[in-house]
Amino acid sequence: MKGTGLKLIAICISLLLAAGCYFGFSEPVGAETAPPLVAGMFSLAGKRPTNLGVKDGGLAPCPNSPNCVSSYSTDETHKIEALAYEGTRDEALVKLKAVIENMDNAKIITQNQDYLYAEFTSSLMGFVDDVEFYVNEDKGLIEVRSASRLGESDLGVNRQRIEAIRKKFS
Repeated sequence: MKGTGLKLIAICISLLLAAGCYFGFSEPVGAETAPPLVAGMFSLAGKRPTNLGVKDGGLAPCPNSPNCVSSYSTDETHKIEALAYEGTRDEALVKLKAVIENMDNAKIITQNQDYLYAEFTSSLMGFVDDVEFYVNEDKGLIEVRSASRLGESDLGVNRQRIEAIRKKFS
């Protein structure tokens, strides 16, 4: 009897997931972006890093793992160009915020006069990437850092994300 109950639960969960995949998981208009069903069941978010923010006039360096890109890095694996902006710092941040708010699975966590921090959650498994932007007025650039919290490789997702942001921002 015990095995029958577990089988019934497994069948129900499978049917719900199959229906969700077939019909799609939609969210109500105006709802906050939330991790999808599978991500909620098997969240691989990890803990928020403690090295976030602007320190000593810049963002934290990338770790040795290849799942991070930064405009401060000099090696090929981690190096990515900063974003160029025109106008004032405030105008740049308003524009950047609008770009990020219109991206899937993005949530802005912190913003101040020269810094913006957002978390991006992967659709399938709920992996979280930490993405930081620092408006360096002296250089007329927005310095960037995008890093995965977990794992070794990100299959280029962090680099692709920054390039997508660059395209939408320009």
